[in-house]
Amino acid sequence: MALKDTVKKMHTMLEEMVGDLKKAERGIKAASQRVRTGTIKFAKLAKLYRKESMIAERGGKKTVKKKTPQKKNKTVAKKAVPKKAKTPRRKTMH
Repeated sequence: MALKDTVKKMHTMLEEMVGDLKKAERGIKAASQRVRTGTIKFAKLAKLYRKESMIAERGGKKTVKKKTPQKKNKTVAKKAVPKKAKTPRRKTMH
């Protein structure tokens, strides 16, 4: 969808939601439900608008990030710890 189409669609959705909000204030439950579902749809459309507007600002070109050289991690050698000798368990009588 082009940016202009998205903007037009957002305008129409907002106009519909304003009408439903006025009806919801009067106590019409169906209008309240339409407003709730409309806000979810509007949020998705707003996400699409943000994506398209960013592309339009860049002129349709995607920027390539330069790779930064990775830092070398200094590894510290761990000292070997001698293991304790296992002692056999003693049987206890109950």
